[in-house]
Order: sequence, then structure tokens, then C-alpha cells
Amino acid sequence: MPVFFMKPADCLTHDGDRVSYPPLTGNLHHEAELVVALKSGGRDIPEASALDHVFGYTVGLDLTRRDLQAAAKTAGKPWDMAKSFDDAAPCGLLIPAESLEHNPPQGFIQLSVNGTLRQDGQLADMIWPVPRLIHLLSRHITLGAGDILMTGTPDGVGPLLPGDKVDASIEGIGDLSITVQKG
Repeated sequence: MPVFFMKPADCLTHDGDRVSYPPLTGNLHHEAELVVALKSGGRDIPEASALDHVFGYTVGLDLTRRDLQAAAKTAGKPWDMAKSFDDAAPCGLLIPAESLEHNPPQGFIQLSVNGTLRQDGQLADMIWPVPRLIHLLSRHITLGAGDILMTGTPDGVGPLLPGDKVDASIEGIGDLSITVQKG
């Protein structure tokens, strides 16, 4: 079963934004992810019809306070404060699923920090396919229009520092750039 966690709407930031290095951490990490935006939802959505609920896709970053996450894991506590903080979910522009050749998208997912490639994977290699994630999550909660799901990340996650420029890209979907600033 995948590990699910929530990020409130105020975690969202946009392409080109300067995001603040969050307080109470000394180990902020990047995770490039395919983001799925829903146009409709429900409970117990069958995997076979899960893509019918998708509006579109974008590239996103799941920023994580890794030191807080490790402490929470060790103590058997939830990850909320490690994953949910101001600017924790930068996302690019949504691309409607109907305009794509493949639904869900196929191709590479990459992330660079200050021009150095750190993450380089294929969406096909992700552990949890989009229809399966929608199905499994809808068994736990009722999904609705406007919900977004971040789908997991390829190898290569790593630390960020104030001043770092982060560029993420998904083939056929688009690009996302942020700059980390001192909090």
C-alpha cells in the first residue's frame, strides 16, 4: 500500500516562484513528481475507470523536511509537519489530459539543482501507476474535483539550500522552476 499524506492548499506555489526555506529544519529535500488533477471524484473508484476522473497533469515538487520526517518515522508518528508547510508543493501549469497523446503521460521525469542533474527517471518505472493510486486513495477518502495527487518520485532526491535554483521537467507535460530563498 502506498503511503498517503496530505498537503493543504496553501502549500501550493507556482512556476517561477521564490520559495522560502522552511523553519525548524536543516535538511530540506526535493522530490520531482507527476501531479494529477481531478475533474471529478467519488469513493471506491474502480481502477478501470480511474482515468475518467482526471482533468490533467503537471510537474510538481514535493518538498520535504527530511529531518522532521526521519524523527516522525522513528517515533511512529505522522509526517504532517515534514510534508505540509508554506511553499511545500510547487506545481507547473496544468495540461488537459484530452490534449495528450498518452493518458497517463509517458516519458522522462527529471530534476536539476543549479544546473546539475539529480533525478532522471521514466514515468513507466514509477511504482504506483496513476489509475491504481486513484483507486487506492478513493478507498480511504472521497475524492473530488480540484483534488491533486502527487504520484511519487524517481531516485536521486537530495538536499536544497537557500539560493538553489531547481528545475523539474516531465516529457510532454512541461517544466517547473523555483528558487529557494532564505526563510
